Amino acid sequence: MKNIAFIFPGQGSQTTGMGLDLYNNFASSKKIYETADNVLNKSISKICFEGPDETLKQTINAQSAILTTSLAALEALKEVSKGEINAKMTAGHSLGEYGALYLAGVMDLETTLKAIQKRADLMDEATKLKTGAMSAVLGLDTHTIKQCLDKVQSLGVAQIANYNDPTQTVITGEAQAVEKANELIKEAGAKRVIPLAVSGGFHSILMQSATEGFATFVKSLNLNNAEIPVITNIDAKITTDKEDFRVKMPKQISSSVYWVQTIQLMLKDGIDTFIEIGNGKVLAGLNRKICPAEVKTYNVYDSQSLNETVNGILSLV
Repeated sequence: MKNIAFIFPGQGSQTTGMGLDLYNNFASSKKIYETADNVLNKSISKICFEGPDETLKQTINAQSAILTTSLAALEALKEVSKGEINAKMTAGHSLGEYGALYLAGVMDLETTLKAIQKRADLMDEATKLKTGAMSAVLGLDTHTIKQCLDKVQSLGVAQIANYNDPTQTVITGEAQAVEKANELIKEAGAKRVIPLAVSGGFHSILMQSATEGFATFVKSLNLNNAEIPVITNIDAKITTDKEDFRVKMPKQISSSVYWVQTIQLMLKDGIDTFIEIGNGKVLAGLNRKICPAEVKTYNVYDSQSLNETVNGILSLV
């Protein structure tokens, strides 16, 4: 069997209709959606399946909807593979980290769902305190990007949000500072700078109020040590101790996502196959830029992709 890592996507991967095929075809997936509806006291399933897009993309809905769909895909994979396909390591991009924490047994289903909804609510509140913006930078090295960000600090907060792949970095911060940084980054030779349609400056110190609120919330959560290593966003380090997660979970909200470094660590530790579990193929696209050509990323987001993944991996034994 290959050395497999399960990875979970974050915000921006959502599309209306996601998960409906899983719900209709797998009892384990249906149970995840029903549990989410009950635990969160709102129809996450309806938001996923019917939208509308405007409702789905709101942070307070998107985070729980994306995570619920990922967990539904995970349980369907377990159901179909009958325990023959297991992860040696796991990670998730931003909110996707909560899929990894669930997989690793750090939190049970109800706790995971409550945690992601609290995170989303606090982040939404933080966006109302200070206007933020984010932009994706394509084709410029992070050293040069940081030099440009240093030049706009007098205008406000500007920092790197996501190290997504060697050619794609996301910047975040106060709107005026990010706007000026966009100009400097273009002048410095970036291929493209794309302002993102987001409601705030996520993964920046503008989220500090959310970090503080979430730190208080996680004190009371029942956490377990991880059963498999989780590579955490804020430092791209292997984490298994429950108290380390209790510290890192709040910090992740206002810290950079070290995704390139996370995947590189997994490769270094012998991972040769990835399964992206959740809607779309965002992480598979990033992996093509990070990983050697022989490393394959499978996807699980509906019954067809699930069967292709299970058949593909089991044929490698």
